[in-house]
Amino acid sequence: MSKFPKNFLWGGATAANQLEGGYDQDGKGLSIADVLPGGPKRFEIVNQPDFDWKIDNDKYRYPNHLGIDHYHRYQEDIKLFAEMGFKCYRFSIAWSRIFPQGDESQPNEAGLKFYDKLIKECLKYGIEPVITISHYEMPLNLVTKYGGWKNRELIKFYERYASVVLHRYAKDVKYWMTFNEINSALHFPVMGQGLVKSNGADDKKNIYQAWHNQFVAGAKAVKIAHSIRPDLMIGCMLLYATTYAYDSNPANQLAALKENQAFNQFCGDVQVRGTYPVYTESVMNRYGFSFKDLDVTADDLKILKENPVDYIGFSYYMSTAINVTDKSLATANGNLVGGVKNPFLKASDWGWQIDPTGLRIALNELYNRYQKPVFVVENGLGAKDEPDENNFVQDDYRIDYLRKHIEAISGAIDDGVPVMGYTPWGCIDLVSASTGQMSKRYGFIYVDLDDDGKGSLNRYKKASFSWYKKVIETNGESL
Repeated sequence: MSKFPKNFLWGGATAANQLEGGYDQDGKGLSIADVLPGGPKRFEIVNQPDFDWKIDNDKYRYPNHLGIDHYHRYQEDIKLFAEMGFKCYRFSIAWSRIFPQGDESQPNEAGLKFYDKLIKECLKYGIEPVITISHYEMPLNLVTKYGGWKNRELIKFYERYASVVLHRYAKDVKYWMTFNEINSALHFPVMGQGLVKSNGADDKKNIYQAWHNQFVAGAKAVKIAHSIRPDLMIGCMLLYATTYAYDSNPANQLAALKENQAFNQFCGDVQVRGTYPVYTESVMNRYGFSFKDLDVTADDLKILKENPVDYIGFSYYMSTAINVTDKSLATANGNLVGGVKNPFLKASDWGWQIDPTGLRIALNELYNRYQKPVFVVENGLGAKDEPDENNFVQDDYRIDYLRKHIEAISGAIDDGVPVMGYTPWGCIDLVSASTGQMSKRYGFIYVDLDDDGKGSLNRYKKASFSWYKKVIETNGESL
Protein backbone atom coordinates (compact mmCIF):
# COMPACT_ATOMS: atom_id res chain seq x y z
CA MET A 1 0.00 0.00 0.00
CA SER A 2 1.37 3.38 -1.02
CA LYS A 3 2.41 5.97 1.53
CA PHE A 4 0.48 9.21 1.61
CA PRO A 5 2.36 12.40 0.59
CA LYS A 6 3.82 14.41 3.46
CA ASN A 7 1.60 17.37 2.66
CA PHE A 8 -1.58 15.27 2.38
CA LEU A 9 -4.59 17.28 3.59
CA TRP A 10 -6.32 15.15 6.22
CA GLY A 11 -9.42 16.78 7.65
CA GLY A 12 -13.20 16.83 7.63
CA ALA A 13 -16.07 18.52 5.83
CA THR A 14 -19.31 20.32 6.69
CA ALA A 15 -21.73 22.83 5.13
CA ALA A 16 -22.98 26.08 6.61
CA ASN A 17 -26.68 25.38 6.20
CA GLN A 18 -26.42 21.97 7.91
CA LEU A 19 -24.54 22.95 11.06
CA GLU A 20 -24.41 26.70 11.69
CA GLY A 21 -27.96 27.50 12.79
CA GLY A 22 -28.41 31.17 13.65
CA TYR A 23 -30.57 31.37 10.54
CA ASP A 24 -31.98 34.82 11.35
CA GLN A 25 -29.13 36.36 13.32
CA ASP A 26 -26.77 39.26 12.59
CA GLY A 27 -28.56 40.26 9.43
CA LYS A 28 -28.64 36.86 7.74
CA GLY A 29 -31.38 36.47 5.15
CA LEU A 30 -33.43 33.37 4.48
CA SER A 31 -31.84 30.75 2.25
CA ILE A 32 -33.48 27.93 0.34
CA ALA A 33 -32.25 25.55 3.06
CA ASP A 34 -34.16 27.57 5.66
CA VAL A 35 -37.50 26.66 4.07
CA LEU A 36 -36.74 22.95 3.72
CA PRO A 37 -38.80 20.99 6.25
CA GLY A 38 -37.29 18.15 8.23
CA GLY A 39 -37.81 14.45 7.69
CA PRO A 40 -37.35 11.91 4.92
CA LYS A 41 -40.22 13.42 2.88
CA ARG A 42 -38.73 16.92 2.77
CA PHE A 43 -38.12 16.81 -0.97
CA GLU A 44 -41.50 15.28 -1.73
CA ILE A 45 -42.97 18.33 -0.01
CA VAL A 46 -40.92 20.93 -1.89
CA ASN A 47 -41.61 19.22 -5.22
CA GLN A 48 -45.37 19.51 -4.90
CA PRO A 49 -46.63 21.53 -7.89
CA ASP A 50 -48.00 24.24 -5.60
CA PHE A 51 -44.94 24.60 -3.33
CA ASP A 52 -44.45 28.33 -2.67
CA TRP A 53 -41.17 28.57 -0.69
CA LYS A 54 -42.82 29.80 2.48
CA ILE A 55 -42.14 28.72 6.06
CA ASP A 56 -45.20 27.16 7.67
CA ASN A 57 -44.29 26.56 11.30
CA ASP A 58 -47.65 25.01 12.05
CA LYS A 59 -47.01 22.06 9.76
CA TYR A 60 -43.27 21.46 9.65
CA ARG A 61 -40.08 21.58 11.68
CA TYR A 62 -37.10 23.28 10.05
CA PRO A 63 -33.95 21.63 11.45
CA ASN A 64 -31.61 23.85 9.42
CA HIS A 65 -32.70 26.83 11.53
CA LEU A 66 -30.78 25.42 14.50
CA GLY A 67 -28.36 23.05 12.78
CA ILE A 68 -26.08 22.09 15.65
CA ASP A 69 -25.63 25.74 16.69
CA HIS A 70 -22.11 25.88 15.29
CA TYR A 71 -22.65 29.62 14.85
CA HIS A 72 -22.26 29.99 18.60
CA ARG A 73 -20.11 26.89 19.30
CA TYR A 74 -17.55 27.08 16.49
CA GLN A 75 -14.64 27.55 18.88
CA GLU A 76 -15.52 24.35 20.73
CA ASP A 77 -15.90 22.47 17.45
CA ILE A 78 -12.67 23.71 15.87
CA LYS A 79 -10.81 22.80 19.07
CA LEU A 80 -12.11 19.24 18.75
CA PHE A 81 -11.02 19.12 15.09
CA ALA A 82 -7.59 20.32 16.17
CA GLU A 83 -7.45 17.59 18.81
CA MET A 84 -7.95 15.05 16.03
CA GLY A 85 -5.05 16.70 14.22
CA PHE A 86 -6.90 18.10 11.21
CA LYS A 87 -4.58 19.52 8.58
CA CYS A 88 -7.54 21.17 6.86
CA TYR A 89 -11.23 21.82 7.41
CA ARG A 90 -13.65 22.09 4.52
CA PHE A 91 -16.62 24.34 5.26
CA SER A 92 -18.87 26.64 3.28
CA ILE A 93 -19.79 30.28 3.53
CA ALA A 94 -23.53 30.96 3.75
CA TRP A 95 -24.26 33.25 0.80
CA SER A 96 -27.27 34.65 2.66
CA ARG A 97 -25.05 35.78 5.55
CA ILE A 98 -22.99 37.91 3.17
CA PHE A 99 -25.79 39.08 0.85
CA PRO A 100 -29.06 38.44 2.73
CA GLN A 101 -31.25 38.93 -0.36
CA GLY A 102 -28.55 38.05 -2.87
CA ASP A 103 -29.05 41.12 -5.05
CA GLU A 104 -27.75 43.89 -2.77
CA SER A 105 -24.86 46.07 -3.87
CA GLN A 106 -23.13 45.98 -0.47
CA PRO A 107 -22.39 42.95 1.75
CA ASN A 108 -23.50 42.39 5.32
CA GLU A 109 -20.44 43.18 7.45
CA ALA A 110 -21.71 41.14 10.42
CA GLY A 111 -21.77 38.04 8.25
CA LEU A 112 -18.25 38.66 7.00
CA LYS A 113 -17.02 39.11 10.57
CA PHE A 114 -18.31 35.66 11.54
CA TYR A 115 -16.11 34.05 8.89
CA ASP A 116 -13.22 36.30 9.91
CA LYS A 117 -13.48 34.66 13.33
CA LEU A 118 -14.01 31.14 11.99
CA ILE A 119 -10.97 31.33 9.70
CA LYS A 120 -8.85 32.86 12.46
CA GLU A 121 -9.86 30.00 14.77
CA CYS A 122 -8.77 27.43 12.19
CA LEU A 123 -5.45 29.14 11.58
CA LYS A 124 -4.81 29.34 15.33
CA TYR A 125 -4.50 25.54 15.32
CA GLY A 126 -2.68 25.32 11.99
CA ILE A 127 -5.78 24.06 10.20
CA GLU A 128 -5.94 25.03 6.51
CA PRO A 129 -9.44 26.29 5.54
CA VAL A 130 -10.95 24.76 2.40
CA ILE A 131 -13.95 26.90 1.46
CA THR A 132 -16.94 26.07 -0.71
CA ILE A 133 -18.41 29.33 -2.00
CA SER A 134 -21.90 27.92 -2.61
CA HIS A 135 -22.96 24.71 -0.89
CA TYR A 136 -26.66 23.89 -1.32
CA GLU A 137 -27.50 27.32 0.09
CA MET A 138 -28.49 30.42 -1.84
CA PRO A 139 -30.53 33.47 -0.81
CA LEU A 140 -34.22 32.60 -1.03
CA ASN A 141 -34.93 35.92 -2.75
CA LEU A 142 -32.88 34.78 -5.75
CA VAL A 143 -35.38 31.96 -6.21
CA THR A 144 -38.64 33.75 -5.44
CA LYS A 145 -37.79 36.96 -7.35
CA TYR A 146 -35.53 35.70 -10.14
CA GLY A 147 -36.48 32.03 -10.53
CA GLY A 148 -33.19 30.50 -9.42
CA TRP A 149 -30.13 29.71 -11.50
CA LYS A 150 -32.00 29.45 -14.80
CA ASN A 151 -31.94 33.27 -14.76
CA ARG A 152 -28.72 34.83 -16.13
CA GLU A 153 -29.05 37.65 -13.60
CA LEU A 154 -27.64 35.29 -10.97
CA ILE A 155 -24.25 35.30 -12.70
CA LYS A 156 -23.57 38.87 -11.65
CA PHE A 157 -24.94 38.31 -8.14
CA TYR A 158 -22.66 35.29 -7.63
CA GLU A 159 -19.72 37.16 -9.15
CA ARG A 160 -20.25 40.01 -6.68
CA TYR A 161 -20.54 37.59 -3.76
CA ALA A 162 -17.49 35.56 -4.82
CA SER A 163 -15.46 38.74 -5.32
CA VAL A 164 -16.28 39.94 -1.80
CA VAL A 165 -15.34 36.70 -0.04
CA LEU A 166 -12.26 36.06 -2.18
CA HIS A 167 -10.89 39.56 -1.61
CA ARG A 168 -11.66 39.30 2.10
CA TYR A 169 -10.15 35.87 2.77
CA ALA A 170 -7.72 34.97 -0.02
CA LYS A 171 -4.65 36.01 1.96
CA ASP A 172 -5.48 33.36 4.58
CA VAL A 173 -7.27 30.75 2.45
CA LYS A 174 -5.55 28.97 -0.43
CA TYR A 175 -8.12 26.27 -1.28
CA TRP A 176 -11.60 27.04 -2.64
CA MET A 177 -14.43 25.37 -4.56
CA THR A 178 -17.11 27.10 -6.62
CA PHE A 179 -20.31 25.00 -6.29
CA ASN A 180 -20.99 21.91 -4.22
CA GLU A 181 -21.98 18.75 -6.13
CA ILE A 182 -22.98 20.85 -9.13
CA ASN A 183 -23.97 17.82 -11.21
CA SER A 184 -26.53 16.63 -8.63
CA ALA A 185 -29.02 18.94 -10.33
CA LEU A 186 -29.49 16.39 -13.12
CA HIS A 187 -31.56 14.32 -10.71
CA PHE A 188 -32.30 16.88 -8.01
CA PRO A 189 -32.04 20.59 -8.85
CA VAL A 190 -33.65 22.09 -5.74
CA MET A 191 -30.57 22.57 -3.56
CA GLY A 192 -27.99 23.43 -6.19
CA GLN A 193 -30.12 25.50 -8.57
CA GLY A 194 -33.23 26.54 -6.63
CA LEU A 195 -35.48 24.69 -9.07
CA VAL A 196 -38.53 22.63 -8.09
CA LYS A 197 -41.63 21.63 -10.06
CA SER A 198 -43.36 24.93 -9.34
CA ASN A 199 -40.60 26.96 -11.02
CA GLY A 200 -39.43 24.75 -13.84
CA ALA A 201 -37.51 21.74 -12.57
CA ASP A 202 -39.44 19.33 -14.81
CA ASP A 203 -38.05 20.97 -17.95
CA LYS A 204 -34.49 19.70 -18.35
CA LYS A 205 -33.67 22.71 -20.54
CA ASN A 206 -33.97 24.87 -17.41
CA ILE A 207 -31.47 22.66 -15.59
CA TYR A 208 -28.94 22.90 -18.42
CA GLN A 209 -29.44 26.65 -18.70
CA ALA A 210 -28.92 26.93 -14.96
CA TRP A 211 -25.75 24.85 -15.28
CA HIS A 212 -24.46 27.09 -18.03
CA ASN A 213 -25.04 30.14 -15.88
CA GLN A 214 -23.25 28.45 -12.98
CA PHE A 215 -20.33 27.44 -15.23
CA VAL A 216 -19.91 31.07 -16.30
CA ALA A 217 -20.26 32.35 -12.74
CA GLY A 218 -17.72 29.80 -11.52
CA ALA A 219 -15.26 30.76 -14.26
CA LYS A 220 -15.59 34.41 -13.22
CA ALA A 221 -14.77 33.36 -9.64
CA VAL A 222 -11.68 31.50 -10.89
CA LYS A 223 -10.57 34.62 -12.76
CA ILE A 224 -11.03 36.80 -9.67
CA ALA A 225 -9.22 34.31 -7.44
CA HIS A 226 -6.16 34.10 -9.68
CA SER A 227 -6.02 37.87 -10.05
CA ILE A 228 -5.83 38.22 -6.27
CA ARG A 229 -3.41 35.39 -5.55
CA PRO A 230 -1.79 33.43 -8.40
CA ASP A 231 -1.02 30.40 -6.21
CA LEU A 232 -4.59 30.13 -4.96
CA MET A 233 -6.26 26.85 -5.98
CA ILE A 234 -9.93 26.94 -6.86
CA GLY A 235 -11.67 23.75 -7.90
CA CYS A 236 -15.02 22.46 -9.05
CA MET A 237 -16.90 19.96 -6.91
CA LEU A 238 -18.73 16.96 -8.32
CA LEU A 239 -20.96 14.26 -6.89
CA TYR A 240 -19.20 11.19 -8.30
CA ALA A 241 -20.95 7.85 -8.39
CA THR A 242 -18.78 5.29 -10.17
CA THR A 243 -21.10 3.80 -12.77
CA TYR A 244 -21.15 0.15 -13.77
CA ALA A 245 -23.18 -1.74 -16.33
CA TYR A 246 -25.14 -4.37 -14.42
CA ASP A 247 -23.82 -7.09 -16.71
CA SER A 248 -22.01 -7.58 -20.02
CA ASN A 249 -25.13 -7.09 -22.12
CA PRO A 250 -24.08 -4.46 -24.69
CA ALA A 251 -27.34 -2.56 -24.12
CA ASN A 252 -26.46 -2.11 -20.46
CA GLN A 253 -22.86 -1.24 -21.31
CA LEU A 254 -24.06 1.53 -23.63
CA ALA A 255 -26.59 2.78 -21.08
CA ALA A 256 -23.84 2.94 -18.43
CA LEU A 257 -21.62 4.93 -20.80
CA LYS A 258 -24.46 7.38 -21.49
CA GLU A 259 -25.25 7.77 -17.78
CA ASN A 260 -21.58 8.32 -17.04
CA GLN A 261 -21.40 11.09 -19.62
CA ALA A 262 -24.59 12.80 -18.50
CA PHE A 263 -23.94 12.60 -14.77
CA ASN A 264 -20.30 12.04 -13.85
CA GLN A 265 -18.55 13.78 -16.74
CA PHE A 266 -20.58 16.63 -18.25
CA CYS A 267 -20.14 19.28 -15.55
CA GLY A 268 -16.51 18.32 -15.00
CA ASP A 269 -15.71 18.49 -18.71
CA VAL A 270 -16.95 22.08 -18.99
CA GLN A 271 -15.32 23.33 -15.80
CA VAL A 272 -12.00 21.49 -16.09
CA ARG A 273 -11.49 21.51 -19.86
CA GLY A 274 -13.16 24.88 -20.38
CA THR A 275 -15.33 23.76 -23.26
CA TYR A 276 -18.54 21.83 -23.84
CA PRO A 277 -17.87 18.15 -24.67
CA VAL A 278 -18.52 16.52 -28.03
CA TYR A 279 -21.47 14.56 -26.62
CA THR A 280 -23.34 17.73 -25.53
CA GLU A 281 -25.95 17.54 -28.31
CA SER A 282 -26.49 13.85 -27.68
CA VAL A 283 -27.22 14.48 -24.02
CA MET A 284 -29.52 17.42 -24.65
CA ASN A 285 -31.36 15.78 -27.55
CA ARG A 286 -32.31 13.01 -25.14
CA TYR A 287 -34.44 15.60 -23.33
CA GLY A 288 -35.91 17.20 -26.44
CA PHE A 289 -33.81 20.32 -26.92
CA SER A 290 -30.53 21.45 -28.45
CA PHE A 291 -27.53 23.45 -27.28
CA LYS A 292 -28.61 26.28 -29.59
CA ASP A 293 -31.81 26.57 -27.54
CA LEU A 294 -29.81 27.78 -24.54
CA ASP A 295 -28.88 31.40 -23.88
CA VAL A 296 -25.14 31.19 -24.48
CA THR A 297 -22.94 34.08 -25.65
CA ALA A 298 -19.53 34.16 -27.29
CA ASP A 299 -18.20 35.95 -24.21
CA ASP A 300 -19.51 33.09 -22.05
CA LEU A 301 -17.56 30.53 -24.05
CA LYS A 302 -14.45 32.69 -23.95
CA ILE A 303 -14.45 33.06 -20.17
CA LEU A 304 -15.04 29.31 -19.75
CA LYS A 305 -12.08 28.54 -22.00
CA GLU A 306 -9.74 30.99 -20.28
CA ASN A 307 -10.60 30.11 -16.67
CA PRO A 308 -10.68 26.36 -16.02
CA VAL A 309 -10.51 25.13 -12.44
CA ASP A 310 -7.25 24.09 -10.80
CA TYR A 311 -8.37 20.78 -9.31
CA ILE A 312 -11.32 18.44 -9.02
CA GLY A 313 -13.00 18.14 -5.66
CA PHE A 314 -15.61 15.42 -5.41
CA SER A 315 -17.85 13.50 -3.07
CA TYR A 316 -17.94 9.73 -3.12
CA TYR A 317 -20.39 7.69 -1.09
CA MET A 318 -21.45 4.86 -3.37
CA SER A 319 -21.39 3.44 -6.86
CA THR A 320 -24.36 2.78 -9.09
CA ALA A 321 -25.29 -0.05 -11.44
CA ILE A 322 -27.25 0.53 -14.67
CA ASN A 323 -29.67 -1.99 -16.14
CA VAL A 324 -32.09 -1.16 -18.96
CA THR A 325 -32.83 -4.73 -20.02
CA ASP A 326 -34.57 -6.04 -16.89
CA LYS A 327 -37.21 -3.73 -15.45
CA SER A 328 -37.97 -6.16 -12.61
CA LEU A 329 -34.73 -5.49 -10.71
CA ALA A 330 -34.94 -3.64 -7.41
CA THR A 331 -33.69 -0.07 -7.45
CA ALA A 332 -31.08 1.18 -4.98
CA ASN A 333 -31.30 4.18 -2.70
CA GLY A 334 -28.47 6.65 -3.03
CA ASN A 335 -26.97 10.08 -2.76
CA LEU A 336 -29.45 11.69 -5.17
CA VAL A 337 -28.64 9.11 -7.85
CA GLY A 338 -30.53 6.10 -9.16
CA GLY A 339 -29.56 2.68 -10.41
CA VAL A 340 -30.33 -0.90 -9.43
CA LYS A 341 -29.07 -2.91 -6.48
CA ASN A 342 -25.64 -4.35 -7.06
CA PRO A 343 -25.63 -7.98 -5.81
CA PHE A 344 -21.93 -7.75 -4.91
CA LEU A 345 -22.36 -4.90 -2.43
CA LYS A 346 -23.76 -4.36 1.05
CA ALA A 347 -25.73 -1.24 1.92
CA SER A 348 -25.88 1.32 4.73
CA ASP A 349 -28.83 1.87 7.09
CA TRP A 350 -30.26 4.21 4.44
CA GLY A 351 -29.72 1.80 1.54
CA TRP A 352 -26.59 3.41 0.08
CA GLN A 353 -24.40 0.71 -1.46
CA ILE A 354 -20.93 0.54 0.08
CA ASP A 355 -18.18 0.19 -2.50
CA PRO A 356 -14.63 1.25 -1.52
CA THR A 357 -13.18 -0.13 -4.76
CA GLY A 358 -15.47 2.26 -6.60
CA LEU A 359 -13.56 5.15 -5.00
CA ARG A 360 -10.26 3.86 -6.38
CA ILE A 361 -11.90 3.57 -9.79
CA ALA A 362 -13.32 7.10 -9.47
CA LEU A 363 -9.92 8.58 -8.64
CA ASN A 364 -8.36 6.84 -11.62
CA GLU A 365 -11.18 7.89 -13.95
CA LEU A 366 -11.03 11.52 -12.90
CA TYR A 367 -7.26 11.88 -13.09
CA ASN A 368 -6.91 9.94 -16.33
CA ARG A 369 -9.59 12.16 -17.87
CA TYR A 370 -8.33 15.55 -16.69
CA GLN A 371 -4.71 15.24 -15.52
CA LYS A 372 -5.38 17.66 -12.67
CA PRO A 373 -5.09 16.96 -8.94
CA VAL A 374 -8.09 15.35 -7.28
CA PHE A 375 -9.39 15.94 -3.75
CA VAL A 376 -11.83 13.61 -1.95
CA VAL A 377 -13.81 16.30 -0.14
CA GLU A 378 -16.75 14.13 0.98
CA ASN A 379 -16.98 10.48 1.94
CA GLY A 380 -18.64 8.88 4.91
CA LEU A 381 -21.21 6.56 6.42
CA GLY A 382 -24.60 7.81 7.53
CA ALA A 383 -25.66 5.50 10.35
CA LYS A 384 -27.90 5.22 13.41
CA ASP A 385 -25.49 5.72 16.28
CA GLU A 386 -26.60 4.42 19.70
CA PRO A 387 -24.74 6.13 22.58
CA ASP A 388 -24.30 4.25 25.87
CA GLU A 389 -25.06 5.63 29.33
CA ASN A 390 -21.88 7.72 29.11
CA ASN A 391 -22.85 9.13 25.70
CA PHE A 392 -20.10 7.10 24.04
CA VAL A 393 -20.66 5.60 20.59
CA GLN A 394 -18.68 2.50 19.64
CA ASP A 395 -18.95 3.12 15.89
CA ASP A 396 -16.77 0.29 14.58
CA TYR A 397 -18.98 0.15 11.45
CA ARG A 398 -17.92 3.71 10.59
CA ILE A 399 -14.25 2.96 11.26
CA ASP A 400 -14.49 -0.07 8.98
CA TYR A 401 -16.13 2.00 6.22
CA LEU A 402 -13.56 4.80 6.40
CA ARG A 403 -10.60 2.43 6.69
CA LYS A 404 -11.56 0.64 3.48
CA HIS A 405 -12.05 3.91 1.62
CA ILE A 406 -8.71 5.28 2.83
CA GLU A 407 -7.10 2.04 1.62
CA ALA A 408 -8.77 2.66 -1.74
CA ILE A 409 -7.23 6.16 -1.87
CA SER A 410 -3.84 4.64 -1.09
CA GLY A 411 -4.38 2.21 -3.93
CA ALA A 412 -5.13 5.09 -6.30
CA ILE A 413 -1.93 6.81 -5.21
CA ASP A 414 -0.16 3.54 -6.10
CA ASP A 415 -1.82 3.84 -9.50
CA GLY A 416 -0.16 7.24 -9.98
CA VAL A 417 -3.08 9.50 -9.04
CA PRO A 418 -2.08 12.77 -7.28
CA VAL A 419 -4.65 12.92 -4.46
CA MET A 420 -4.56 16.22 -2.56
CA GLY A 421 -6.41 15.20 0.56
CA TYR A 422 -9.33 13.54 2.29
CA THR A 423 -12.09 15.30 4.22
CA PRO A 424 -14.74 12.82 5.41
CA TRP A 425 -18.25 14.21 5.40
CA GLY A 426 -19.95 15.41 8.53
CA CYS A 427 -16.86 15.18 10.75
CA ILE A 428 -19.28 16.31 13.46
CA ASP A 429 -22.92 15.19 13.43
CA LEU A 430 -25.12 17.63 11.55
CA VAL A 431 -28.47 17.85 9.77
CA SER A 432 -28.66 15.47 6.80
CA ALA A 433 -29.19 17.30 3.51
CA SER A 434 -31.18 14.49 1.94
CA THR A 435 -33.50 13.64 4.84
CA GLY A 436 -33.39 16.61 7.22
CA GLN A 437 -32.61 14.23 10.07
CA MET A 438 -30.11 14.27 12.92
CA SER A 439 -30.46 10.51 13.33
CA LYS A 440 -28.57 9.97 10.07
CA ARG A 441 -25.15 10.59 11.61
CA TYR A 442 -21.74 10.78 9.97
CA GLY A 443 -19.49 12.40 12.56
CA PHE A 444 -16.51 11.52 14.68
CA ILE A 445 -18.27 13.69 17.26
CA TYR A 446 -21.73 12.89 18.59
CA VAL A 447 -24.09 15.85 19.04
CA ASP A 448 -26.90 15.33 21.55
CA LEU A 449 -29.83 16.37 19.38
CA ASP A 450 -32.67 14.25 18.02
CA ASP A 451 -34.93 14.48 14.99
CA ASP A 452 -37.47 16.50 16.96
CA GLY A 453 -34.90 19.14 17.84
CA LYS A 454 -34.57 18.01 21.44
CA GLY A 455 -31.28 17.55 23.26
CA SER A 456 -28.50 19.34 25.10
CA LEU A 457 -26.38 19.97 21.97
CA ASN A 458 -23.41 18.70 23.98
CA ARG A 459 -20.54 17.21 21.97
CA TYR A 460 -19.11 13.74 22.73
CA LYS A 461 -16.24 11.88 21.09
CA LYS A 462 -17.09 8.62 19.36
CA ALA A 463 -14.69 5.67 19.03
CA SER A 464 -13.92 6.87 15.50
CA PHE A 465 -12.55 10.13 16.96
CA SER A 466 -9.44 8.54 18.46
CA TRP A 467 -9.12 6.17 15.50
CA TYR A 468 -9.05 9.02 12.98
CA LYS A 469 -6.66 10.96 15.20
CA LYS A 470 -4.22 8.04 14.94
CA VAL A 471 -4.69 7.85 11.17
CA ILE A 472 -3.70 11.51 10.83
CA GLU A 473 -0.82 11.22 13.33
CA THR A 474 0.69 8.41 11.29
CA ASN A 475 -0.19 9.97 7.90
CA GLY A 476 -2.32 6.98 7.02
CA GLU A 477 0.15 4.33 8.21
CA SER A 478 -2.06 3.17 11.09
CA LEU A 479 -5.53 2.20 9.94
